[in-house]
Parts: sequence; C-alpha cells; structure tokens
Amino acid sequence: MRIVGGNLRGLKLADVGDGDAAAHLRPTTDRVREAIFNLLINGTHGNPVPGARVLDLFAGTGALGLEALSRGATRVAFVDDGVKARALIRSNVEKARAMGVTDLWRRDATALGENRGAAYDLIFLDPPYGQGLGERAIASALSGGWIAPGAMIVWEESRAPVIPAPLGQIDQRRYGDSIVTLARMPSM
Repeated sequence: MRIVGGNLRGLKLADVGDGDAAAHLRPTTDRVREAIFNLLINGTHGNPVPGARVLDLFAGTGALGLEALSRGATRVAFVDDGVKARALIRSNVEKARAMGVTDLWRRDATALGENRGAAYDLIFLDPPYGQGLGERAIASALSGGWIAPGAMIVWEESRAPVIPAPLGQIDQRRYGDSIVTLARMPSM
C-alpha cells in the first residue's frame, strides 16, 4: 500500500498483506482509494479535502486519513478499537511524519459519545463489511455532533448502505466488491 496522491505520494505504508480477518482489517486498495479521491476532487460537489478536519472511522491502517492529509487536509482523527489497527496507524503516522496533525483514539466507532471539539468536514467510514456497523457509526456521529454542516461522508461497504436523514446521498460507485457512497450533511 502506498499514498497515491498529494505531497506524500509514493510513501509506502505498513504492510498488512491481505488484511487480518480476526482484527477485521481489510485495507482499501490503492486503486479504490485513488478512485475515492478522484470522486472527491473532481466531482461536481466541490473538493472537500483542502483545509478539512477529517474523521476516519474504523480507520484500520489509517490510509484514507493519511491520503487526505497528503492532499491538503489540516487534521485527521483516527478512530479504531483494534490493537493491531492502532499499531498500524501509529506506524503509518510516523512514516508520514504526521504526529502533530493527527489524533488516534481507541474508541468504538458505533459509540462515539459527545464530541467536545470542533465538528469534522470530511468523514471516512470503512466498517467491517455486512455487519450494519456503518449505520450505527453514522447514527452515533450524528447524535454526538461529530459531523459539521456541509460535511462530506465517504462510506465504503459491500452493499449499498441506508443513508440516514439528514444526510443526502450525492454519488455511489461500485469498485469490485466495494460500494463507495458519498453523502453530504446539509449546510446550516
């Protein structure tokens, strides 16, 4: 796995092979990550990455959040409750020399609680497939005030997710066995 664009382009990330089924690690492939960022950057909805505060839920290796940093995001909060995942994220943050602009939280993404800081402009959601965890995580993020007005949500799943109100779906694409859905929080 490598960062595919931006100022960290080509940076090799910690290798997890085909993932770790026991830890629910299934890294987003470079090809799908590149497609996601092409959708974000070149879409008709405006590029949400530069200057964004990013929340990477079920962060796994941290590749999506680090890709966003590479492309101009200002801060990334990684959320994962897996021991192996957090070790991979720490390693990748060190490789990217991004310690000062990242947070790593050991937390269940489906039970975030109340956000005590500023809300996030760009949310990545890549839960273990087929378990309904994405829906629970989005509900938690919405009720806890984690999602800023106008925020973009990028949701990767094996099936089309149920997008809860007030979020509105703006795009959806299939890449192999992954479906990437873009949704937006209404602006106030």
